Amino acid sequence: CYLGTRMTFESVERQPVHTVYGGAHLFKAEIAPTLGAMALETMRIYAPDPAAFADFVGLRGDEALVQVVYQRTIAKLEREPVEDYRIDFEDGYGVRTDAEEDGHAVSTARAVARGASQASFPPFIGIRIKPFTEALRARSIRTLELFLTTLVSEGGVPATFAVTLPKVTAPEEVTALVRKLEPFGSLKLELMIETPQSIIDSSGQFAIPKLLDAAEGRCRGLHFGVYDYTASCNITAEHQSMTHPACDFARHVMQVSTAGRDVTLSDGATNILPVPRENRAVVQRAMRLHFEHVQRSLMHGYYQGWDLHPGQLPTRYAAVYAFFRQSFEAAAARLRNFVEQAARATMAGDVFDDAATGQGL
Repeated sequence: CYLGTRMTFESVERQPVHTVYGGAHLFKAEIAPTLGAMALETMRIYAPDPAAFADFVGLRGDEALVQVVYQRTIAKLEREPVEDYRIDFEDGYGVRTDAEEDGHAVSTARAVARGASQASFPPFIGIRIKPFTEALRARSIRTLELFLTTLVSEGGVPATFAVTLPKVTAPEEVTALVRKLEPFGSLKLELMIETPQSIIDSSGQFAIPKLLDAAEGRCRGLHFGVYDYTASCNITAEHQSMTHPACDFARHVMQVSTAGRDVTLSDGATNILPVPRENRAVVQRAMRLHFEHVQRSLMHGYYQGWDLHPGQLPTRYAAVYAFFRQSFEAAAARLRNFVEQAARATMAGDVFDDAATGQGL
């Protein structure tokens, strides 16, 4: 995690801890500081000090932990409130006329070009196009080409830029995207895993290795789409949730299918949003739920996830800081003991550590 460090825009080794999605019609070059200011205002209204913040989001720990998590969260929102932003031409954008989408494809590319030179701009950026279905492929490709052509003409594509392809069902869709990206150099892509066919294909085999092979080395990451996936599994809306067992199965398949392939994984989004209302309890429930979901994802080895609202930024960063700091002292002692024993199996208190645990530490 690089929450405490501002990386150079050219660095591609860092994995962001989140991706913020927003409709293309809303995107501006100043989007990150705008969202950061809104997140800080949410904290000012509902959690103006460390104790109030801990109580509001459900952060448990001693006073020292609460203090440092609060301070680091404030500093992060002031310095780099958004690590990764995805300009969305799919669900967050909706159905619009061709002329309107053409205009947004050009205007957002120009905004990216302007923002790329600003210190406050997200260090990772990209677009999510429409899926390559029969009905939407032509529109998706037109948006992609308009955006990239404009961006190139305005100064070039940032090194950390990625194109996200949603609702993937077959390797042929990935191959088609790769062919469209070839004129633009080594541009990276990301795949959304949100259909049963992208987990297990019609032959009964894991589908993800075939999707990655079709990407021909361009795939930077896989993003899990909780709600499309659960809907495709015929799970009713009431029970479509980040914590549904069907989602855990898909996450585990994603993990084992990408092992050793240098592909990052991102969890989905909490869709209960802390929209400011007169009812303080509604906002608190939404922020607590997001905090719990982020920590649950971290526990499952998913160190990135989607955020959909500025009120989720404080809980995203607080959950990440708290997760790693709460386990740091014990992990450090265990790792120190492990290293001193020259990678032999060791005991630290009543905990037995073998070589595999040492790797985890």
